[in-house]
Amino acid sequence: MQPKVRWTLARGRFSSSRRDEPYYRPVTVHIEEAAVMSPLRNVRRRQVLRFALSIPLLSSLKIASANDAASVAFGTTAVFLDDEINLLDRWSSELGNVCGADVRFVQRNSYREIDDLLAAGRLDVAWVCGFPYVTHPHTMRLMAIPDYGGQPLYRSYLIVPRSDTQTTHITQLRNRVFAFSDPESNSGFLVPTTELIRAGIQPSRFFKKSFFTYAHRKVVDAVTSGLADAGEIDGYVYDTIEKQYPERTRNVRVAWRSPQYGFPPIVGRHTLDDESFVRIQRALVGMKDHPAGQDVLQRLNLDGFVPDNDKVFDGIRRLVAILNSGPV
Repeated sequence: MQPKVRWTLARGRFSSSRRDEPYYRPVTVHIEEAAVMSPLRNVRRRQVLRFALSIPLLSSLKIASANDAASVAFGTTAVFLDDEINLLDRWSSELGNVCGADVRFVQRNSYREIDDLLAAGRLDVAWVCGFPYVTHPHTMRLMAIPDYGGQPLYRSYLIVPRSDTQTTHITQLRNRVFAFSDPESNSGFLVPTTELIRAGIQPSRFFKKSFFTYAHRKVVDAVTSGLADAGEIDGYVYDTIEKQYPERTRNVRVAWRSPQYGFPPIVGRHTLDDESFVRIQRALVGMKDHPAGQDVLQRLNLDGFVPDNDKVFDGIRRLVAILNSGPV
């Protein structure tokens, strides 16, 4: 009999009761090199081990003044949709001018990699998802939340091919192929999984096949190409794709929208000194007040950044409790 895996929120972090659970190797598919994995049975092993990390240690750097040769390591995943290199160059220049520091973006393919770098003290700041934020309070400190449509909130979207005119909820997708975005994504994993659990469905036995794309935009590609019958995506990312690249969403349909949850936040590593933390926070919040910052925000399709309000993530905390209640 297969042992049940239960994840508990111990000090805000998941821990597994099945300690011998192995890692699974990713398999590459031809959708912008999306990594395919079996998400539901194996996702909860993702925080058991920490890998050796190879980028230079930046955690001891303090932003004291514009004359210091300080650096800020800012972690991101593949969420940007415009000219990515150009956008990050503009953003690093904007933040650096305000902070008086060399802001360097560190990009990784998954939230887990970003989480590991923060935990190891190799990032100073990161744009993460609300799911790892609520489960890693010992490594992350809430700095700012994006303001989207006048609120620090967003939704998860269930998307299907436009030819599918019947599907209105994930519970209608039994024995279909489903694309998740990331095992540590609220909108791309936690929301759809807990929707099944609420309905009394065991997620690991529901789909014919499921996989991770490790980028929300690749969920759109998977559904458009027919690789998946449906998928779950960050609504902000979908709306931005639809706005900037309407041809990429022409053949898909939003079948369901979730309630609103706290927008993926920007966090500082827990050991970042207060002076540096405040300087970066003020730089983010102040972006909307001058042309260079406004240009970056427009490219990000955001209204701005607002100071921290941890209560907006209570909805995600409730989903974590549902996930722990099973069935898995």
